[in-house]
Amino acid sequence: MVFRAAFRMALQALARNKLRTVLTMLGITIGIGAVICTVAIGQGGSSLVHEQLLALGTNMVWIEAGGRNINGVRTGNAGTKTLTLDDADAIKRSISFISVVAPNVDGNVQVVYGNQNWYTRYRGVPPEYFQVRRWSLQSGSMFTQGDVDRLSTVCLLGRTLVERIFGEDDPVGKTIRVQGLPCKVVGVLQAKGLSTTGFDQDDMVAMPITTAMHKLKGISWLDDIFCSATSPESVTLAEDQIYRLMRQRHRLRADEPDDFNIRHPQDALQAQEEASKTLTLMLASLASVSLLVGGIGIMNIMLVSVTERTREIGVRMAVGAAEADVQMQFLIEALALSLLGGAIGVLFGMGASVGVSKILRWPAIISPVAVVVAAVFSVFVGLFFGYYPAQKAASLDPIEALRYE
Repeated sequence: MVFRAAFRMALQALARNKLRTVLTMLGITIGIGAVICTVAIGQGGSSLVHEQLLALGTNMVWIEAGGRNINGVRTGNAGTKTLTLDDADAIKRSISFISVVAPNVDGNVQVVYGNQNWYTRYRGVPPEYFQVRRWSLQSGSMFTQGDVDRLSTVCLLGRTLVERIFGEDDPVGKTIRVQGLPCKVVGVLQAKGLSTTGFDQDDMVAMPITTAMHKLKGISWLDDIFCSATSPESVTLAEDQIYRLMRQRHRLRADEPDDFNIRHPQDALQAQEEASKTLTLMLASLASVSLLVGGIGIMNIMLVSVTERTREIGVRMAVGAAEADVQMQFLIEALALSLLGGAIGVLFGMGASVGVSKILRWPAIISPVAVVVAAVFSVFVGLFFGYYPAQKAASLDPIEALRYE
């Protein structure tokens, strides 16, 4: 009953100075909103990086043909002919930490269908490639190991290529010309989006590796070998074993440089994800400074309120109000300011997160934990910065307070 009366009196006091109340709440509102928005955008960025990490493949180990220095001339990756299908078979047979192996050749080609043509990228791969890269079908079917063995002229298309040369038509079952080679479209791949370097992964045509090597490119060596380790913990062990196996198979002396590279795209993405989390924490910490400023504003206004209402406090205490009653009234006023500001700040932060996400086309994930922490922090701000003014009001001498003009 006492609390209800004190709560009613606190709200009445705040309502008497509406503009001052709104301006005081503004600091808390902006602080809470900024923290929620910052955390939402940061978590959206971390989620985006995590999705890119998953899109790379399952525990992927990437062996790339590496350029060599021959008589002072760098051959470049495309000129290195030492990475072969036999190397891929050796990795599959010898490395126990590797579960799937997918050799790859690639390049750029002109694709033609009817009167439409598009310059795109091709990949010659076995069916296991799509397992390593976690790539599924949208329609049609995958080509098979039998197609690889027979050098079949079949292909799979990425979504971007389908849109460019087929529009709304279904490409499955139709024949396209890949650099003059007729290829039957057997399936369309699910959209994968941009790579970490901004490359459109859906702007491509995939075909059996033997077809690409012998009928399209006319080579007997590989550009890459994509592997999938048995577990995340096995990736480093698999890389070490592959490194020793490749040097042994390529008969490289101790003083000779590698003619291959073992790439680490996961490491780069994980570092990017950690950097995103650190940046989010830093920005949220900076945004929380405005909560401190808002709390100081509450203390300042409450001290002013105590001064303005000194005579009122004296009258209340003269008619029997206890110090605890006066202290409760001013604490409730401070708490009401912070809670109202916090509630509006939560709505503001959620709205700002959605708005920024749409404007920047960046994912924003509103964290329930951030909302709860922000709400609890607003309560703490109200209690912490309201305690001293409330204590000062409660400690006034009733006689001196009644004399105050």
